[in-house]
Amino acid sequence: MDNRARAFVYAFLSRMFEKELGKKEIEDLKKSPELLEAIGEESKRYILETPTSVIEDELNVDFNSLFVINSQPVETLVVDESGEVLVGLQNPVMFFYFENGYEIDMNRTQILAPDHISIEFGFMQNLAYRDEDRVALKFLKEHLLTWAPPYLLAMQKEAQTPFYRELCDFTIDYLLSDYELLKEELGVE
Repeated sequence: MDNRARAFVYAFLSRMFEKELGKKEIEDLKKSPELLEAIGEESKRYILETPTSVIEDELNVDFNSLFVINSQPVETLVVDESGEVLVGLQNPVMFFYFENGYEIDMNRTQILAPDHISIEFGFMQNLAYRDEDRVALKFLKEHLLTWAPPYLLAMQKEAQTPFYRELCDFTIDYLLSDYELLKEELGVE
């Protein structure tokens, strides 16, 4: 997979975990049956056969239940037992961004944590655009793969809609396959 395609997938994942989907995003999904098929057959049927207003309501409830109210997809909340989001350069992810020339303006997002899964996926998208495969491999190994798969596996079990259930599975598979692909392309063991 070339880096342009990798950037697209990470941009898509970043948006899917940023906030609940609105009518426009749902309509865009309805126009992308190949993408839906990659996510999962149940998701494809659900999105294509259910009225947009119903999907919007159901996904809104499911997203907020999964990723806002009960548990947030924030690395430090998942891996640090203190239950606090670390800020500034004391946050290991923020330090990693800084070390690799990625400046994040937290004032331009509604997300308050620099290590939120959506922002981490945005970082991976930028690395793909910049052809920084070694940095991407390191970030996957040191950050995303340490917490995102177990977190998403837990959320998958709690999801009430086929879309979020299969999106969690798709995301885990994609992260693992991207890691293996980058290792192979870079000749890393």
